[in-house]
Amino acid sequence: MTDSPFPLEPTAAAAQAAIADEFGFFGDWSERYQYLIDLGHKLPEFPDKWKTEEHRLHGCQSLVWIVAEGDAEHLSFRSISDSVIVSGLIYLALRVYSGRSAREILATAPDYISAIGLSKHLSPTRSNGLAALLAFIRARAQAAIGG
Repeated sequence: MTDSPFPLEPTAAAAQAAIADEFGFFGDWSERYQYLIDLGHKLPEFPDKWKTEEHRLHGCQSLVWIVAEGDAEHLSFRSISDSVIVSGLIYLALRVYSGRSAREILATAPDYISAIGLSKHLSPTRSNGLAALLAFIRARAQAAIGG
């Protein structure tokens, strides 16, 4: 996973602040959804050989695949969805959590979700999918530190 662009910011907190700032530029949710779609197109290549049941994230209405690698000091994630909006949600989560230590991941609540208004503007199925993605990331971090 050496071609991953993440992390973009030095800390998860800085990533969340940058996300909030970026979404603050948009006046309405149609513009924010378009930005989410644009972000989804920036996800790194996800090899077809990884699109297997083993890497499928369940709990999402859309098809989502995710692969984790690393250890407690540095966990990286690669993920993709067949939905462009869900791919944007993945991009945001990876921006906050990928390339971080397990302890930083576990210590960082996904505050960006409420900060940019996602919690009010996602359908229940997309909210469930995002929760499943975040739970996967946290579970891998917990496993990496031996919990």
